[in-house]
Amino acid sequence: MIIYNVTSNIHASIHDQWLAWIKEHIPHVLATGHFTEAKLTKVLVHDPEGSVTYSVQYRAKSREALESYYKNDADKLRDVGFQIFGDKVLSFRTELEVIDEYSVKFN
Repeated sequence: MIIYNVTSNIHASIHDQWLAWIKEHIPHVLATGHFTEAKLTKVLVHDPEGSVTYSVQYRAKSREALESYYKNDADKLRDVGFQIFGDKVLSFRTELEVIDEYSVKFN
């Protein structure tokens, strides 16, 4: 299982606008059919300049699905955000391989 992680640092001046936008953007990424789910998380760090960092983790159906996303959809979807927010959002992407998963079950 592969997780496609996008970490974004958001300038304070556009934070609320970006947060509303990303909540609408994530369903568009899922609609490509390459991912099974997504999680939006806030990175808990304090930035003295007021910027906020978020991570979106998309669970890919397979390595092939992620490669297809890169080939067919990624550039187009990335460009949408860049056209709206420009350099006020700095993002980097990582791929994570899930080795094992654990959970606690309560009775």
